[in-house]
Amino acid sequence: MDIGTISLVLMLGLLVLLAIGMPLGMASAVLAVLVLVMKFEPALLTAPWTFGDGILTGRPGSGPLNILAQKIYGLLTDYVLISIPLFIFMASLLERSGIAKDMYSSLNVWLNRTRGGIAIVTSIMAVIMAAMSGIIGGEVVLLGLIALPQMLRLGYNQNLAIGTICASGSLGTMIPPSIVLIIYGLITETSIKALFTASFLPGFMLASFFIIYIIVRTKLRPQDAPLPDPQPGEPVGAQKLVLFLAFLSVLTAGICTVLFLRALFFTITGQNADLGVGVDPIFWGTPDYVLWFGGIVAACLGLIYFVFGIERTTRGWLLGKGLVAPIVVIGVVMGSIYGGITGITEAAGMGALAVYLLMTIYQKDFNAWMALLSANAKWIALYVVVVLIAPQFFINSPTLGISQTMITLFVLLLLTLRLPAVLEGLWDSLMRTLKSTGTIIWVTVGAAALAGAYTIAGGPTYVADFIVGSDLPTMGIILSMMVILLFMGAFMDWVGIVLLIIPVFLPIVQRLPIEEIGFVGQLEPRHVGIWFGVVFCMNMQVSFLSPPFGPAAFYLKSVAPPHISLTDIFKGFLPFIGIQLIALSVLLIWPNIITILL
Repeated sequence: MDIGTISLVLMLGLLVLLAIGMPLGMASAVLAVLVLVMKFEPALLTAPWTFGDGILTGRPGSGPLNILAQKIYGLLTDYVLISIPLFIFMASLLERSGIAKDMYSSLNVWLNRTRGGIAIVTSIMAVIMAAMSGIIGGEVVLLGLIALPQMLRLGYNQNLAIGTICASGSLGTMIPPSIVLIIYGLITETSIKALFTASFLPGFMLASFFIIYIIVRTKLRPQDAPLPDPQPGEPVGAQKLVLFLAFLSVLTAGICTVLFLRALFFTITGQNADLGVGVDPIFWGTPDYVLWFGGIVAACLGLIYFVFGIERTTRGWLLGKGLVAPIVVIGVVMGSIYGGITGITEAAGMGALAVYLLMTIYQKDFNAWMALLSANAKWIALYVVVVLIAPQFFINSPTLGISQTMITLFVLLLLTLRLPAVLEGLWDSLMRTLKSTGTIIWVTVGAAALAGAYTIAGGPTYVADFIVGSDLPTMGIILSMMVILLFMGAFMDWVGIVLLIIPVFLPIVQRLPIEEIGFVGQLEPRHVGIWFGVVFCMNMQVSFLSPPFGPAAFYLKSVAPPHISLTDIFKGFLPFIGIQLIALSVLLIWPNIITILL
């Protein structure tokens, strides 16, 4: 059977199966088998009794089926794939930890007297949460629980509140560590670290567009965002600014102290010595940075003691300390990746561990923890001596450090699980991770089977020749792809789209004249796959709000007050969908924006 007919049957079959409610993973797997049968053994459709006489059934385990099995096996055994359940687990822990609530309170302190300040706080909080986890659904639900009641209570315009929460809560698609970018990198064999770097500016550009829209709208229509009544003792004006600067001084001093000690350690141990041509120096770990970070710490301490004063600095710290835990998580995850310490997967594991420890710390206040540590000081000292110090003198093994670390983590896990809230939060997070990961894996298997079968049948080449051979200009072809992606995004989950559509579209884009892509600047050939990945993620950002099946609407509906209907939610999306399309246009007009940080 010719590939044109197979393509038509595939498109109609997918629409029909999804319309009758078949899960995408199952529908994709069924169609994968159908594609292989139509291409390599069509007699099975007209004469099923010939089973065993053709290419597919005559030699089981060989031919197209063997190629397809190898493709699926290779995808599912890719080491980076482990990062997906770890990031989902981290996001689930974040929801139960109390970190988000404290972060919202701290941000609200600084911006509550600004017109539209609660909406701006919500957008900033969404950006920080996106940079911590890369998950979309949990952010929308969490913002719906924390920010929506507050905005409605203060008399904010309902559409503005809804649109801000859902649009900002979907930023995990664009801002690293985005799971969409991870899957795209796996499928297209593109550097995930390069994708993360390239998506930074577009992601923050989109977030800034949301904030600018909120500021402009609330300035033009003050009734959409009434200012809350001032609270007794609340800092105002210049006083608030000074307290915020004092808080930033403490925060900067703390971060630079850690970086100073890191650079000093590498200098003392000689690990940052010149290793020769072609070897990159340790990121922020060379001797020059010892002086830089030491100077910054000294300057911050001077500000704290001689400019702001201890009392004012302490108050600023208490008002802003809710921002510290998110910064720690972001530093652990992104610092591990870009500092050259670990890869994507290990960074996800370290982030999950950091959030778990922070969730445990949040169960008691500082005084309660100090009392607990004091009461058990002798046991802690005994453990340090017996497990961590003594083995250094009596055991000579290259794996000793790893063993001590694993034992320590196991002991900490047992101790922290004695807290009922931690045990409940851990169990709930594990179950949610299992369900979410299972859904993604099954969709991945089915869609990878279908994409592989269609590739073996020659589908991508057929589509590429058809599109490239048309009379459309280069940007016309790309715009056609954007329309298709936006349309598919309104009806299909992003996992299916990246696995089904991208293997077809990306080779086409790579065959287009590179000098005709965009209108300002010119991409290099090695950046085409990265640029298209960022453009794809921007499309998926739109798809989370697109009716009729925009998932952000259903996430918010699950926690919204009963009087807010799905129609109301989709109505609130409209201005933000327009903003997302403007951001997408910027990527198409100026593709070089993704190369600024590469």
